[in-house]
Amino acid sequence: MGLITTIKRWIEMIFKSQAEKDFKIDVIESPVMEAITQKCANIYRGTPPWVDAEDGIKTINFSKSVCSETARLATLAIGIRVDGSARAEWLQKKIDTMYSQIRTWVEYGCAYGTVFIKPNGTGFDHFTPLDVLLVDCDNQEIRGIIFKDQYTQGDKTYTRLEYHRFVDSVVDGVEVSPYYISNRAYVSDSADSIGKPIPMSKTKWADLMEETPPIMKANGESLDGPMFGVFRTPQANNIDQNTILGLPIYAEAVEELKDLDIAYSRNAREIKDSQKIILADDRLLMPDGTPIHAQTPDGLARRRDDMYLPHYVKNVYGNDQKEFYQEINPRLNTDARLTGINALLSQLGYKCGFSNGYFVFNEKTGMVTATQVEADDRRTIQLVKDVRDKLQYCMDGAIYALSVYADLYGLAPVGTYKVTYDFGDITYNYQEDKATWWNYVVQRKVPAWKYFVKFEGMTESEAKAMVKEAEPDEKTGLFEEE
Repeated sequence: MGLITTIKRWIEMIFKSQAEKDFKIDVIESPVMEAITQKCANIYRGTPPWVDAEDGIKTINFSKSVCSETARLATLAIGIRVDGSARAEWLQKKIDTMYSQIRTWVEYGCAYGTVFIKPNGTGFDHFTPLDVLLVDCDNQEIRGIIFKDQYTQGDKTYTRLEYHRFVDSVVDGVEVSPYYISNRAYVSDSADSIGKPIPMSKTKWADLMEETPPIMKANGESLDGPMFGVFRTPQANNIDQNTILGLPIYAEAVEELKDLDIAYSRNAREIKDSQKIILADDRLLMPDGTPIHAQTPDGLARRRDDMYLPHYVKNVYGNDQKEFYQEINPRLNTDARLTGINALLSQLGYKCGFSNGYFVFNEKTGMVTATQVEADDRRTIQLVKDVRDKLQYCMDGAIYALSVYADLYGLAPVGTYKVTYDFGDITYNYQEDKATWWNYVVQRKVPAWKYFVKFEGMTESEAKAMVKEAEPDEKTGLFEEE
């Protein structure tokens, strides 16, 4: 365990101890999940344990590339529509302001295995498993959780613990489970310490209740779910089957990530070492007329330093009357290395849920890129579908939580709503579609103005005017309207 990981673990224990003391609860612990989540978090942040500067082992941080690509495909052209009432209109306005965040949430969810989306009144906050403490879980559903939130103002760090839970009780002989939220604020001189309690009124969270009343439906029934959404990766958790947390999408490919970084670093170093080297003695490098024989060894050394030779030119002493000159051109062994890198990429991508060959090493750019998703890439398509299902479940929970939040703080009119989701076709290729449509124009299957509207961003009137202006006196048919 590294020093940074040890410090983070120590800080987490401080928060855990304070939460258990103030809320009189016991936190659910899973050391094996904490270890794998922290390990994968370090890999995602670009600080894997195998990086070794002395040995020349760097990281290309491919774990982030996998998470980013998964999020890109899953959120491609995503649309969320809320209909039904004035409440629906208010919810729609809130959703419209956070579209740019959805892709980020999915990426974090893939990186950490789980991400929690919770309304804050003006929008949503996200939390990873490293930002929460689980208190109560039942049948893979969260019934009690504590969120940690912090901000710094001046030389002070303010921390808030927000405890959400269902509490089972009996009212008039009927079993109900009211929902409660408790907030506690603290202030300290360092982010490494939770500090001492402070009234909520003296923080930026002054508008929040320290203790909410029992939160229930208007008809007295329990809420349909907690006041937050949860995104989990789709693969089964084989590390801890008893936890509700998901696994980072690359958790089963850590060794491949390590091997990829090593192979990539070795290849990069070989390319660097393969540069042409020129060995030449002083007589070839000194200006004409320089009295070499009159120079002392120290003087020669200073003169060589003053020449500012290119890095591929090495100055050596001549051993005889003949001026020494030699070129060294090392042979590259990159073909075998690139084959190995692509084999690792294929295996790594497959373990993360992608089709074989989806990730490839580009020899021209020296970067790892993703290929176009084809209709027969069933494994990739299934992965994206599964992630989208998990995202939809998360957003359903987040939108429901936002609606309950509006009831709790009186932020919007009462009313029902219905959520509809729309996702883009991941096999769609813009350039191919554009070329196909132009062929339609050439073949006179569609009028040209429709092409310009669809692919050039013109209005119908602009496109028709341009087409009309481009027409010759005698129509040829290419730009003829049909």
